[in-house]
Amino acid sequence: MKRYHIWTIGCQMNTADSRRAAEELERLGYRWTKQADAADLVVLNTCVVRQSAEDKVLGRLSSLKPLKKKRPEAVIAVMGCLVDDVPSLKQSFPYVDAFLKPSDVEGLLEFVQTRQPTPRSTFHVSRFTFPVSCYVPIIEGCDHFCTYCIVRLRRGRERSRPVDEIVEETECLVQRGAREVTLLGQNVDAYGHDLPGQPDLADLLAAVHGIEDLWRIRFLTSHPADMKERIIDAVATLPKVCEHIEIPVQSGDDAVLKCMVRGYTVDQYRQLVAKIRQRIPGVSLATDVIVGFPGETEEQFANTCRLLDEIRFDVVHVAAYSPRPGTAASRLLDDIPQEEKERRRKMIEELQEDIAGEINQQLLGETVEVLVEEKHRGKWKGRTRTHKLVFFEDAPPLFPPKSGGMKGGRGKLAQVKITWAGPWSMQGELA
Repeated sequence: MKRYHIWTIGCQMNTADSRRAAEELERLGYRWTKQADAADLVVLNTCVVRQSAEDKVLGRLSSLKPLKKKRPEAVIAVMGCLVDDVPSLKQSFPYVDAFLKPSDVEGLLEFVQTRQPTPRSTFHVSRFTFPVSCYVPIIEGCDHFCTYCIVRLRRGRERSRPVDEIVEETECLVQRGAREVTLLGQNVDAYGHDLPGQPDLADLLAAVHGIEDLWRIRFLTSHPADMKERIIDAVATLPKVCEHIEIPVQSGDDAVLKCMVRGYTVDQYRQLVAKIRQRIPGVSLATDVIVGFPGETEEQFANTCRLLDEIRFDVVHVAAYSPRPGTAASRLLDDIPQEEKERRRKMIEELQEDIAGEINQQLLGETVEVLVEEKHRGKWKGRTRTHKLVFFEDAPPLFPPKSGGMKGGRGKLAQVKITWAGPWSMQGELA
């Protein structure tokens, strides 16, 4: 019996690709192992969007050299955004057997069948308990030219999957126990413009909404310049679509946004947020922010802080700028010292901790619907429709095992009364 190990870092698209690769490998007869040293096939699914991610990838890749020396027959494959200049990678890492482009699961399977041929198995995937919440890629690549971003260089232009293909994949996931799906794209709002008839994200949400036993639908990541009213209306009117939108702002200063080539102004972003909140009462909003972009002054950084304080997002993902080779911004002078970048990053984290804590405190004593995902340290763990993390006490009698392999409360919708609220999670009890 051959064993495989997959190591994944980076975006949700990588997570989805790794899940799909794992399922196909198991159909080929492979079995999952937690230990890379025990695997016949090791797959690294990589990310280089930030320097910190690239450093982790290179460290993990270097750690596999002794494995190849000890067991030359073991196969090492690298896929994801690290893979660009393959000849250079082969020269730097000669012990790697295959380098595959991002999301090239088919290429991985073809290579594996060539190097380690195995008969296809009819056994049902048992690598891990099938997740309650799954990612479904709907559009790959990006047509925007954000100067700091390497995604377009590594994943190419936008390519949408047909509606019926996405619906079919989602139906299969639901049959295996998924109760929530997140529709994924580097720019999910651009979905469908390259397909016959040009269906948009609103059309796709409506199509997926009709799947029986699917309880929740999410999507990410949105681009402020592409979020149309039809998409906002779909969130407002389709009951299964959750009231949570991730819409990166990146900076609260117009000059910085222009240098980033984001395609909108701060005021246009404000108007979009106002429209979303007016149309979808109770919506939670998440955003991304980059600090220390080349030339960012203290006043421009302060403008970002003021905008975050004004809009009051539920979640802010903040990162310090790191130049990515090949991007337009990499030709700019990276003139903000690393210590200053870290100071700005921590300032935003502290600001957001206060804001998120105040927002979540408003839910104390309220009863919320939680989709139960798994057991965690003796408690059930799940999320609200607005994507807030909730833990609550185990109550086995209320959650009898579900047919089809679901264990206890997994995949159930629970009504939970919030008894404690922090900035990053909440505690509760069954109502």
